Amino acid sequence: MSENDPQAPAEPESEAMSARNARYGTMLFVVYCVLYGSFMALNVYDPKIMARTPLAGVNLAILYGFGLIVAALALAGLYMWLVRSKAGEGGR
Repeated sequence: MSENDPQAPAEPESEAMSARNARYGTMLFVVYCVLYGSFMALNVYDPKIMARTPLAGVNLAILYGFGLIVAALALAGLYMWLVRSKAGEGGR
């Protein structure tokens, strides 16, 4: 099989790289959980804040919800950027 063959086996991942990637994933998951937990806490404990319309008549709940979607995509991109480098590159 050639190097560009889609059937070629993937390069094995070392335990150190797997552990590093798991740490990155866990940290980013905690960041998202804090963002989402804040959203839920505001909805439960002070829904009047979420009813405010700070931008073009759109309430804060909708803006925060879209912000959560954007944050999830940004964190996914950050994760992909962090794990794409080989272990040992970039001082990691």
